[in-house]
This record gives sequence, C-alpha cells and structure tokens, in this order.
Amino acid sequence: LQSKKGWRNFLSYIGPGFLVSLAYIDPGNMETALQAGASYRYELLWVILIGLIFGLIIQSLAANLGVCTGKHLAEACRAEYPRVVNFCLWILGEIAVIAADIPEVIGTAFALNILFRIPVWAGVLCTGCSTLLLLALQRYGVRKLELLISVLVFIMAACFFGEMGFVKPPVGEVLKGTVVPKLSGSGATGNAIALLGALVMPHNLFLHSALVLSRKIPATVRGINDACRYFLIETGFALFIALLINIAMVAVTGTVCFGDNLKAENTDQCNNLTLNNASFLLKNVLGKSSSIVYAVALLASGQSSAITGTYAGQFIMQGFLDLKMKLVYRNMMTRTIAITPSLIVSIIGGSAGAGRLIIIASMILSFELPFALLPLLKFSSSAYKMGPHKNSIFIIVVSWILGLAIIGINVYYLSTGFVGWLIHSPLRRVWNVLISIVVFPLMAAYVLSVIYLMFRKDRAVTFIDPENKDAAAIDVMENG
Repeated sequence: LQSKKGWRNFLSYIGPGFLVSLAYIDPGNMETALQAGASYRYELLWVILIGLIFGLIIQSLAANLGVCTGKHLAEACRAEYPRVVNFCLWILGEIAVIAADIPEVIGTAFALNILFRIPVWAGVLCTGCSTLLLLALQRYGVRKLELLISVLVFIMAACFFGEMGFVKPPVGEVLKGTVVPKLSGSGATGNAIALLGALVMPHNLFLHSALVLSRKIPATVRGINDACRYFLIETGFALFIALLINIAMVAVTGTVCFGDNLKAENTDQCNNLTLNNASFLLKNVLGKSSSIVYAVALLASGQSSAITGTYAGQFIMQGFLDLKMKLVYRNMMTRTIAITPSLIVSIIGGSAGAGRLIIIASMILSFELPFALLPLLKFSSSAYKMGPHKNSIFIIVVSWILGLAIIGINVYYLSTGFVGWLIHSPLRRVWNVLISIVVFPLMAAYVLSVIYLMFRKDRAVTFIDPENKDAAAIDVMENG
C-alpha cells in the first residue's frame, strides 16, 4: 500500500520537469548540435554531457527553491535585491527570453519553408500568426497541447535514433568524445559556448522554480522533502531523454558528414549546415518523406519551445516588477520583438544568415546565464532562504565549481575574442579606438556585476518553518 501510494504521489508531481526539458531540444539546440557534429564530429559530445549534468543540478535547485520558499526565483530576487538591481535583472531576463525566442521563430520559418516553399522572411512573419493559433489550442487544455507537441518532437528523435542505427557511428569514438574534453582551436571554443548556451538557458531557471508551485505540496518537512525528491527524479528522467536525443543528433551528423562516400552536394550542405537543409541526414531512414517529417518535427519543436518561453516571460515580469500581463499580450509582445532581428537577418542574409543568428542567440544566452545562475546558487545555499533544506556541502562545491567554470569560459572567450577581432580588424584605427572605448567598459561592467552577485551577502529571510507556520501567523495577528 505504501508503494502504491508513493507511486501515486510521484505521478502527481510529473509535468514541470518534462516541460522544462523541451528547452533542451529546441531549434536553437538542434542548430548548434548539428553544426557541432558537422564541424567537429564527436569532439564536442563531452560539452553536451557536462551541460546536461549541470542542467540537472541547477534545474533541481530551481525546483527546490520554489518548493521550500513558496516563491519562484524572480520573486526571491525582488525580495532580496535593491530596486535598481532588480530592474537590471528584469531587463536581462527579458533579453534572455527574446534570445531564446529567436531560434523558435527561425526554426518555425525554416519548417514552413520546407513544407510550403515559403521564403524564410515570409515564414518569420507567419510566426506571428502562430501565437493566435497557440492560444486557440490552449482552450482545449494546456496539458493536452504539451503532450501533442512532445509526441511530435519525439518523432524527430526516433528518426535520428533510426538513422544512427543505419549509419552505425563507431561506439568507441562516440564514447571517447563524450568523456574526454577536447577543443581544437578558438572556433571549437565558440561552438562549445554556443552549445552550452543552447543547453542551459537562464529563463529555464525562472520557469522551473515557478512551475513547481502549481503542485499541491504538504506543508510539512517530510512533504517538502518528498516533493524535492520527486521533482529530482522526474527532471533527471526528462533530461536523460534530452541527452540521448542530443547525442544522437551529433553522432548522426558527425558520421554522415565525415563519411567516405559522402556526395558532393551533401558535402556542401555539411560545410554550411542549417536547420533549413538538415533533412538530408534522415534520407537513409525516411527516403523522400524525410523532409516532410523533419519539417513537422522542427515545427513542433519551435512551438513547444514557445510555450516555455511564454510562461518564463510571464513569471519574470510578474516576479521582478510584481506586474501581471495577460498571456496573449505577453506572447504577442515577445514574438514581435523576436521577429524584428530575425526578419532583418533573413532578408539580408537569407537562410545562412538566419542560421548564424541562432548561434549568436545561443551565445547571448550563455553570457546571460550568470545573472540567473548566481542568485539561484546563493539562495539555494542560504539558510535565510531554504532553512534546513539548503544545499549540502557536496552540492554547494559541485554547483559552484561548474558555475564558475562556465562563467570563466564566458569571460575568457569574450575578452580574447574581442581582442583578436581588434588585432585583425579591417577597420581604420580610429574606428577600432572608438569601438574599444564602448566595449571595454561594458566588459568591465559585466565582470563587476558578476562579482557583485557572487559576493553580496543575503539579507532577506523568506523561509518559514512549516511546522511553526500557524504559530507565526498567530504572532503576526497579535502584533497587528
């Protein structure tokens, strides 16, 4: 009876982890994973493994924060930081949502281009109408919509698994690429950062800490502990599936593009691989229907990611500003802002330029990660916020090591990349000086902001002992 009861309890908590995991297989993730395989074969698989392990740790910390405090991450930031800091964090959070929405817009446009031969720029405009369609489908129930989109996304996963069984990538090399870190030059470093940025998204931390609040959690120490454990198991299972999908995408692309019998036309596609021309990777499994199934899966991936981005934007705005906005207005505003750069780049640079914009958006997410990650690491390790449920010493050490490593890689790549660009810049020296005057202070502000969030001492107490909650309420009433 206890076992059945435990399984029933676990099933009641399923949902947030799977919804969050959709962001790990969105169009931006697909783009960076396919390009990583086409450019470096299996060399960057270890980045995916570390990214998913790190993603599991921080997503579980985000869930624990919401469970233990009854507040999501944005609300905890509003209670802790001064108004100016909160406003800056809100702006950065909105930029993260927009950067995450760009691949969804472009991915949807590519899918429409494959299905109906619509130009990419026109497909970008059509994504504005998908907002209304999304809201119309939600009238039949959000859970049903999420399930439908998840099934379509996993159709794509099944295609890559089937293709992986056909091309038979060398198991030894795949395992070596998964466990042995290696970066061949600055280009691999940039691709690794983009790959990591596509995996670990800052807006996902706000989203996960808020989604767990939709579950009824017993207001007892045991109830909180059980909820944290159930959310960890669910998130681990969901991210393990995402890990397999990402490994399959990289392995298939690396095997096909580095094959000895690769056709000349496919060689050109591998050298400039985008979401718009990647359907040839599935021809061995699906034949002529590969492009249709691939486009449907890509369309589903973009729309499923739109749900997570929309929800995250709602919680970010409500948490930092204590301002609520209807879903239709929030979705339309975010999509309109995201459509603008996508439309400009797709008109000027075509599908190739749109593909590069996805990489840039992923790198923006990677650089913005500290501004969501550092507050989460500090709050989840603070007795003021979590009480007896704060992180153990082991989790604190591991999470901070991984977090500081990612931040250090970002700062190193930002500084060396800009200095290298200045050295080899074709612009006149006057323009280089003017650009340096603008960029170097921004880089210094970035580093100082990270240091501020890292070393600022927490002051606000948000944890309320569930065993003494009634007594605390009585004290508040007696004291007026």
